[in-house]
This record gives sequence, structure tokens and C-alpha cells, in this order.
Amino acid sequence: MAPAAEPISPRSPRVSAARRLARRSFRGKERRFLAEGPQAVREAIAHRADGEATLVELFTTAEAAQRHADVVEAARRAGVRVHLAADEVIAEISHTVTPQGLVGVCRFVDRPLHTVLAGRPRLVAVLAHVRDPGNAGTVLRCADAAGADAVVLTDASVDLYNPKAVRASVGSLFHLPVVVGVSVEEAVGALAAAGVRVLAADGAGEHDLDAELDAGRMGGPTAWIFGNEAWGLPPETRALAHAAVRVPIHGRAESLNLATAAAVCLYASARAQRAPGGCASGCAGG
Repeated sequence: MAPAAEPISPRSPRVSAARRLARRSFRGKERRFLAEGPQAVREAIAHRADGEATLVELFTTAEAAQRHADVVEAARRAGVRVHLAADEVIAEISHTVTPQGLVGVCRFVDRPLHTVLAGRPRLVAVLAHVRDPGNAGTVLRCADAAGADAVVLTDASVDLYNPKAVRASVGSLFHLPVVVGVSVEEAVGALAAAGVRVLAADGAGEHDLDAELDAGRMGGPTAWIFGNEAWGLPPETRALAHAAVRVPIHGRAESLNLATAAAVCLYASARAQRAPGGCASGCAGG
């Protein structure tokens, strides 16, 4: 069991190291990132990868340690070193306007693509050219809620461990396998070779989502490619998919934002897969 929370100096090397995790280059070098707030820290405590605990250390204010005593105690029971930090130290480490007083340093959680495919995934979200960290985290959260088996962030997308992306995932980052750093061509090729039907979510797609559902084509293993927030998917990326599918607009709205469209597509697949004859009741990729 870890010792009780220990006061830490603002000039401590541990504080300096945590502060530097704001930079992507330092995150990549150390393979560490920050998780802020009680929900993210709670999920990090419960998460393990390759036999190791994901949460490495925890910084907390005295007030947060009292308010979230269950989280701090769970961290201590897990053997995590807990640092009692002044409000200004947490403010320096945190990336929110109003810090919640808990900041955890975590090990990277991404997995190689081949290990994800070995699990024969039924539903996968592929983020290609997604640059906004808030959108990336929100799509990850949607994928988790829809019961997806994995999320892939291609090398052209935002850093998964950007503090805004971690925060927007609201803990879902720790719930399902995530792959990073692969090209969209590699991701789509590997998914297709594993027997997964790859669909490009495209507002101008030639196939209508409702029609696909009505035709019974959505019940098998499926991967959705989601593109850039502003300009969608380039033609060369759409061409990689088995089909480009649009979400029907029944009202007067010009379009849907990325996260909303992703939620609609992922839930449509999830519902079809859970229907009689869907892949949740027997079939699998590969």
C-alpha cells in the first residue's frame, strides 16, 4: 500500500515533469499523459495494460482529497504515490479553466493494430484527419457508449493524449482498445482483410444509412471512417471504403457535426448487429 498523501514542493522535479506533459513531444518521449478530474482518475485507477497499472501518480489539493476521498483512497490502495499539492501547483499542471483538484499521470494505453484485429472486432471507429481534440475525445466516448470494440486514430489525426481529447472522452479512453499512429490505408486494408466491412461516413455518400439498414446490410462486422470536421473525407480516403454512406437529413439542417454524425452511424450499426441475425448473435470478423 502506498503511503498517505505527501506534500510536494512546487519546485519538485515531479511537478516539472507533469507540467511538461502539456507538450506532445514530451508525452511521446515519456509515454505518459495527464488525466484530470475524479471520473478520469477513477477510470485510470481501474485500468491495467500488460500487467501494469495505468495510473502512475496522483496530484491532489487538500480540498479535493476530502471531496473525492474515495478516489484518493482507491489510488493509495492500488499502490499509486499520491502528492498533496497547493492549488497553484494543480493550476500549473491542469489544462482546464477551473481545475477539479485531481490530476493523474498515466501510462499510454494504445495498442498495436494487429492485437485489436486478433480480437475479431465487430464495430470499429476510424478517425481519419480528425484534428480537433474535443471532437476526437467525443467520438471515442460515442464509440464506447455504442459498444464499439476499438477506435483507431490515424497518423493524420490529433494526438489521442492531448489533454482536451482525454477530457472529452470522459473516461472512455480507458474502456476500449485504441490504436494510434497508423495510416488510414494501413488501417482500412487490415480491417478489410479481417473481414470487416469498411464504410466512409460522408454527407455526399451514394448510399443512404436508412436504406442500408432497411436492406439488412448493417448487421455484420463494420468499421466507420470519420473525416475532418470542416472538409470531411478526401476522395482518396473515400475510395478505400467498401461504400460511402450518408446520414439522411430529414429537416432543413445543412449538415451534422462530426460527433453527432458518428453517434448516429455507430448506434445504427450497434442496433443492426444486435438484431436477430446480426453479428452480435453469432458471426465475427475474419
